[in-house]
Amino acid sequence: MRSAFQIVNEIVEAIDHAPRPAVPRVTSAATYVRRMVVLWFVGFVALGLITFACYESGFDGTTTHCVFLVAVVMLSFADSVISSLVFCAVATLLIDYFFAQPVLSFHLRDSADVPSLISFVVASLIITALVRRMQVLSDVRRDQAKLLDLSRDAVIVRNMDGVVLYWNQGAADLFGWTSNEAVGQISQTLLGTRFPTPFEEVNSALLRTGKWEGELVHTKRDGAEVVMSSRWYLHCDDSGRPLATLENGNDIGVRKRAEDALRCSQAAFLAEAQSLSLTGSFGWDIRSGEVYWSNQTFHIFEYELDVSPTFDLILQRVHPDDRERLEQTIEQMIHSIAKVDFECRLLMSDGRVKFVRAVVRASTVEGDDQHYIGAVMDITAARKAETQLQDAQNELARVTRATTLGELSSTIAHEVNQPLNGIVIDSEAGLRWLKRPAPNICEASACLERVVENARRAAQIIKRIRALATKGVAQVVPLELDDVVNDVVSLTQREVASYRASMRVNLEPALPPLLGDRVQLQQVLINLVMNGIQAMDAISDRPRDLLIESWLDEAGNIAFAVRDSGTGIRAELEGRLFEAFFSTKPRGMGMGLSVCRSIIHAHGGQICAFNNEVHGATFQCSLPPLESHYDLNHDRTGHAAQ
Repeated sequence: MRSAFQIVNEIVEAIDHAPRPAVPRVTSAATYVRRMVVLWFVGFVALGLITFACYESGFDGTTTHCVFLVAVVMLSFADSVISSLVFCAVATLLIDYFFAQPVLSFHLRDSADVPSLISFVVASLIITALVRRMQVLSDVRRDQAKLLDLSRDAVIVRNMDGVVLYWNQGAADLFGWTSNEAVGQISQTLLGTRFPTPFEEVNSALLRTGKWEGELVHTKRDGAEVVMSSRWYLHCDDSGRPLATLENGNDIGVRKRAEDALRCSQAAFLAEAQSLSLTGSFGWDIRSGEVYWSNQTFHIFEYELDVSPTFDLILQRVHPDDRERLEQTIEQMIHSIAKVDFECRLLMSDGRVKFVRAVVRASTVEGDDQHYIGAVMDITAARKAETQLQDAQNELARVTRATTLGELSSTIAHEVNQPLNGIVIDSEAGLRWLKRPAPNICEASACLERVVENARRAAQIIKRIRALATKGVAQVVPLELDDVVNDVVSLTQREVASYRASMRVNLEPALPPLLGDRVQLQQVLINLVMNGIQAMDAISDRPRDLLIESWLDEAGNIAFAVRDSGTGIRAELEGRLFEAFFSTKPRGMGMGLSVCRSIIHAHGGQICAFNNEVHGATFQCSLPPLESHYDLNHDRTGHAAQ
């Protein structure tokens, strides 16, 4: 069992390690010593006077102990733990000397006085420790309050009735009322608070969650309004009963004005960017039917800004030929909640036609699938540029064809001369049969039939040559690749022979038809054939073989290739073959293969070139069959762009 002295030592140690307020710094050790001397002198005098009064009054031990205990506790407020221990020790000695038997002696005759003295010491130390603890907590709270006064934020504590209990210096500086003026007032009445929602909802959220955050509008003492970012915290006791509310807020008026200015600036930049890019934005609420347009959208549709935009106004501007397709696209967008990317034409009031592209999608806000946002771009200039580019490409292709026809002049002359010679011969034979004494009508008729056949053949040849040479709009129609190849073979076979080369044709039977322009595809094949035979002109150690073949590739496309046994493609030139104005021929323009690539790409196909395993090179093309075009058109009209 622990002794009384051990208990005292533990209490003293606890007091010594207890948190204490910071002691103000003294100017010197001498000043602190003088202060201690004065304090101890006053304390000793006070204890002496108490001893004299109690001794003369004949107080019993219990009363004396209480008086000394009060004195020690009062003196403990004045200084540190050391002073408290000194006063406690002096008081114990005075009680032992003057009031314990025998009096005027430190010797204890009665053993019952020992517990009494120990009880006094323990009680004085415990009470002193508690007093010091309360003092520390009081000082801490006071220091915290001072720290809150240093904050620029307004800190207000009020009870559950809204009465202000604490009002820091930040609140005084912001609102204009001092702490003395504000404490005791109802905060909402004093500040004229305006809430974003009814106060009952705010208070309910505070009681439910223990906190609330939002923007409030308070009125200052001078009548000016201030927008506050306010945070409320509920303080409850141990049983959970609400006691008070702490409100912490800061003035966000400057920030709000900066945000408003930034939004105005962003809106101005956005409007300027939309104007420069010819892009407008819009919104559409399906439930209410409301349509929202930016200024640039009004400009694109050429409506005044004071007009209320509606879906009917959009349909009024859409070209009649595109209205049904637009309505179908929007209907599908609503049902599938998909992203839509489409183009249509606008018919202006003065008859002008605009081309626009629109991208629309459902709102990204969760649960809001009835609101659509989008952008519309005026692409009229781009469409005109594309048309001009296409016209230039067509003209370039025509010039290239004309150049190619110049190279085939001898073949063309031979092809035309053959039916003309047949016409002359059959005409002369028919005349002879008719000039006989007994005209042979049957033979003459046969000659005339051959004349008509040769005339038609010559007309067909001239028609094909004229189609290659003249300028016209592309005629995209279903056609057979075999027919295109056979026409090219008949036009180029004499030219192939003049280069002492042989041309073979290996066409896969029953290829599906394709969608294309016959003249343009003939131009591609003629160009590839002419390049092939010219690439073999310098070959003398092996046969000059040219092969035209076709097949159906793994992707289901119609493929055809022209293979030669010439010198092949040099490695450093492989990447430049299809560049415009690049040619390996001394007098070449460098446009043939570039035009071929443009034509094949315009037909939705691909063209490539590579060296053969042994000799020569291969130029290979692939084109989609006719069915794929129908499938693509079905997808475009039946499905919105995802």
